[in-house]
Amino acid sequence: MSGLPLPNALYLGRTSDRRYDTLKNATHTRRGVRELPRGPTNTVKISTIPHLYRNLRRGTEILSVLSKYGLADWLSRLNVEFFKDQLKDRGEGIAIARQPPQTRIRLALSDLGPTFIKVGQILSTRPDLVGAQLAEELKKLRDQVCPDPPDRVRETVERELGQPIEQLFASFDLEAEAAASIGQVHRARLKTGQPVAVKVQRAGIDRVVREDLEVMIGLAQLAEKIPEFAPYRPVETVSEVARLIRRELDFGAEERNLLQFISLFENELHVKIPQPFSDFCTPKILTMEWIEGTKVDQVDQLRATGIDTELLAERGARIYLRMIFEHGFFHADPHPANILILPNETIALLDFGLVGRLDEELRHDMERLLLAITRNDVAQLKSVIKKIGQLPKSLDEAALSQDLADFVGMVGSVPVTEIDVGRALTDMTEIIRRYRIRLPSQIALLIKTLVTLEGTAELLAPHFSLMEVIQRYQRRLWRQRLNPKRQWRRLRQIAYEFERVLEVVPRRMVEILEEVQAGKFDVHLDHRGLEPSVNRLVYGMLTSALFLGSSWILAAKVPPLLFHEKPWMGMQDLSLLGIAGCLASFLLGWRVLRAIRKSGRLDRHE
Repeated sequence: MSGLPLPNALYLGRTSDRRYDTLKNATHTRRGVRELPRGPTNTVKISTIPHLYRNLRRGTEILSVLSKYGLADWLSRLNVEFFKDQLKDRGEGIAIARQPPQTRIRLALSDLGPTFIKVGQILSTRPDLVGAQLAEELKKLRDQVCPDPPDRVRETVERELGQPIEQLFASFDLEAEAAASIGQVHRARLKTGQPVAVKVQRAGIDRVVREDLEVMIGLAQLAEKIPEFAPYRPVETVSEVARLIRRELDFGAEERNLLQFISLFENELHVKIPQPFSDFCTPKILTMEWIEGTKVDQVDQLRATGIDTELLAERGARIYLRMIFEHGFFHADPHPANILILPNETIALLDFGLVGRLDEELRHDMERLLLAITRNDVAQLKSVIKKIGQLPKSLDEAALSQDLADFVGMVGSVPVTEIDVGRALTDMTEIIRRYRIRLPSQIALLIKTLVTLEGTAELLAPHFSLMEVIQRYQRRLWRQRLNPKRQWRRLRQIAYEFERVLEVVPRRMVEILEEVQAGKFDVHLDHRGLEPSVNRLVYGMLTSALFLGSSWILAAKVPPLLFHEKPWMGMQDLSLLGIAGCLASFLLGWRVLRAIRKSGRLDRHE
């Protein structure tokens, strides 16, 4: 996602909305809301209704906007051109009905305000959930808001830091250098003369975000019961997004990220991380070193100063690969707006609100996945995907293998230096989404980071090959994997897990034997799909019994009788009860056949 076009806007988070002022003023009249539940739930609880009722005004506004953009689906099917041009987006002024669904979703999120823009930007990192087309469209969400007025900025800073601005800073520019929906950046100077960037959280934004998230949780709990949405686990997805947004509201988390990266790269000459000043930091204020440099996308300016951009691209890629595969802690948004080049060819990284973490097992799995792609190894690629992903119950493994084989064949048909990593990972993610395999959030974030990294590096060097750098780096990783210290650490972990097995298994066996001896050992069988079949069988037997009984009543001429005195078309003495029973049996039989037909198992063999 692109950053702001203002100097040092790179320190900001990436979300905002032109409607923030309206939401901001509304927060002064709204009731406070409770913290959202930390974990997902799989059932719609009674608490869903209070969630929506407490925020009825905002909930109504959300549903109104969603309906507005859903209405475009109906308009797009009409052949009346006049109607198609009448419903327009207020911001971009485009006819909604003429836009594809992905664009309408982006416009709706933009209309709904800062929380929903943030949700869209987070989902843009999850093409495995929303698809590559929608993820690409959501990357277009931008920050275009007016900053908080100076008096409100002064109030926030002095309340958080506990002293007047004049006593804290030698100078403080109350006019923002750049503004986004979560915070805005101000240029200042400490009493020591050190120039700093002060990131100030917008007044009242935490209440706006928490209210919107509570409404979203309520809607997700309702959506969980809709069959079309259930496979996408709305509650689990919204809970994960809510966790990420709550973390971004805490500037203290970004400060800790900065300190950890500084520790990791303290001996690296060509990496610069802004130094935070903890005495001037709170959960709503982040004060850090002000860095002057050239943006990475200003290639002509860089080359004019004699900087080797080809070398710079490879150096940047190696820095990220080191973060990912050695430290397991990486800057997750290598967008051109978040990278500055200093005069001594040092790479400065900015905006650490979004970072990724990988444990050693996930790092190893990602290494195997990339290795499988470069070696055209379908079996290994499928094995890694099945290991790291959450598989649906109805996974078609044969079809998955065929699609992965096609994918690997397409990638393997070109030299390594010409492989487009971004395109390859995007295509692979689309296959994963098609089979409803859910990737861990950190793996999805890593894939997004690699895709963005390749695009940024190609700005510096158009013929840059990230796959070639990865392949060379894998040789180093292979040597590190054979390192005796690493092998000893893995052996200790295996020994610990084996020790746990030896401890648990005998105890469990004794418990099972005791239950068997006491007659309390039960075996529970889950007959999936058997209940509907039994219901249809019983329904069919009752229908047959009703038809046979009605036929007997007709044959026995049980009164009341129709056409008793005067025959009609050759029919005489027809039992009214028998006719009614036969008609009812025909209707019930038709319903059974229709149910079987809808299930697709009338004449199909599996």
